[in-house]
Amino acid sequence: MTQTLWIARHGNRLDFVNPDWFNTAERPYDPPLSDDGVGQARELGERLKGETIKHIFASPFLRTVQTANQIAQILDLPIKMEAGLSEWLNPEWMRTEPERLSVEELQQRFPCIDSGYTSRVISQYPETNEKVLERTAQTARLLTTEFGDDILLVGHGASVVGATWGLIPGQPEVNAALCCLVKLVRHEEKWVMELNGDTSHLSQTEDVIRFH
Repeated sequence: MTQTLWIARHGNRLDFVNPDWFNTAERPYDPPLSDDGVGQARELGERLKGETIKHIFASPFLRTVQTANQIAQILDLPIKMEAGLSEWLNPEWMRTEPERLSVEELQQRFPCIDSGYTSRVISQYPETNEKVLERTAQTARLLTTEFGDDILLVGHGASVVGATWGLIPGQPEVNAALCCLVKLVRHEEKWVMELNGDTSHLSQTEDVIRFH
């Protein structure tokens, strides 16, 4: 009996493409995908077509929900919004707790969101680096235990690393590039990393990995 956990990072962010967007944004700490980021998310969804994924979980930040939405449309699956996969709530990046769209607003924009799902882990501002890694590790362990099928987590750079470390001992170096894929496979009680931040499905990749 095996189980596969796929972990993906969101696509390119609008503020990475247009840094000035931040200065006039209504929600500066919750940027959407850029146009090429939407394309990356679509390519990621095409890559996962044919895999036996049964559940998609996404961070409640707009860019991760947008990424998950592209995948969900291709795989014909709902999105479960999981706060445990949230961005690192780093006070050096965010001067205040980040304002995001409400659950109701997200559901209006993305009808495939599962309104009956409740986050298993809650994120709290502010967070240290150790705290975000602990939170996302706990999230990966809880979700793979509760949902025994193959699942996909769509998160951020920090949550890709933390979720991987939650299941793979030794804190291996993780490639957390935009729209990357980590593939972990459980054989009995042992998890093995079969893909480490793969981006071979993308027509465009970044030269330098940015977390913020």
